[in-house]
Amino acid sequence: MHYHSLGKIPQKRHIQFRKPDGSLYHEELFSTEGFSDTYSLLYHENPPTQIVQVGEPFSVAPKTIHDKQLKHRSLQGFQIAPEADYIKSRKPVLVNDECKLVLAAPTESMEDYFFKNADADEIIFIHEGTGTLRTMYGNLKFEYGDYLVIPRGTVYQLEFDNSNNRLLIVESSSPVITPRRYRNQFGQFMEHSPFCERDIRKPEILETHAEQGNFKFFIKKQDNIYPYHYLSHPFDVVGWDGYAYPYAFSIHSFEPITGRVHQPPPVHQTFASRAFVVCSFVPRLYDYHPLAIPAPYNHSNIDSDEVLYYVDGDFMSRKHVERGMITLHPGGIPHGPHPGTIEKSIGQKETGELAVMVDTFKPLLMTEYAAGIEDKEYYKSWLTNN
Repeated sequence: MHYHSLGKIPQKRHIQFRKPDGSLYHEELFSTEGFSDTYSLLYHENPPTQIVQVGEPFSVAPKTIHDKQLKHRSLQGFQIAPEADYIKSRKPVLVNDECKLVLAAPTESMEDYFFKNADADEIIFIHEGTGTLRTMYGNLKFEYGDYLVIPRGTVYQLEFDNSNNRLLIVESSSPVITPRRYRNQFGQFMEHSPFCERDIRKPEILETHAEQGNFKFFIKKQDNIYPYHYLSHPFDVVGWDGYAYPYAFSIHSFEPITGRVHQPPPVHQTFASRAFVVCSFVPRLYDYHPLAIPAPYNHSNIDSDEVLYYVDGDFMSRKHVERGMITLHPGGIPHGPHPGTIEKSIGQKETGELAVMVDTFKPLLMTEYAAGIEDKEYYKSWLTNN
């Protein structure tokens, strides 16, 4: 991400920075990939090290199933039942050791605790709901269609405006970045990029909470949740600057790349990690060659598993699509448009589809949660014109 700063910071790094009463602020380096990648420097009212474990950890490890069937899958994501608590509402459905796809439908805000994922960067896609992401970097308003990108180790709270919330959460064991081919050697988005710096919403309204007391938070590490207490409010930062911080990007700000003939999925790429890519399918004009076939061609997934999360709109290549539906097309077998949709797409001028795609470079396993919401007949949907 790009340089950003909020609040008060000293003139240089790692020098004395004193409070009005003469005591020192407490500097913290927040870095990714050790000391070799992006980082930020934060200045706390109180030492950020005053934490204590207050309970036994409990496991949130996904319970995977191994039915040994290589076939296409479909999950009815909105069948995941709402739960009041945010942590309990997180239901992993497709996982490997580098990536987890999680569905959540929390009905209440995180009012009495904070959360830190020390395992993974998170991309939280807001399918339904509005609210505020609160962190020590400042606040970010969110709404339908937003991606919230949260670096691992960020302590945060989600404050929802109402009880109707649907989230798709992608956990990444490696840092989530924007595609390198979109950026020049200085990190600036280039002219061919489908979005630019103006579309990135950075933290604002830095709230400094200097109070001390007993503040509960939960740390996720190695698929366990560890209950901890801060002896001071975790959002006690008076200022910070750097390149590592949470940000928001709306899927509605993605500008589609189109052509005379059908364009491949990489033109829709939005985020990347070492383990997967994320693509955004948005309303767009169809191909304009006089003999163009707007529907995608059949293709074989050899190197990746393809997951498509359906958000809204009409999908010309799929039948019987519902909001919140997830399809998994595993590497090793071909897939493509449903029967009849290729011919039907010819002559169409535009699409209103909205979807998030996650292509992983290692196979995904279904969890027990996924098995409970699977349409077990989906793999047969290429065998009939119904």
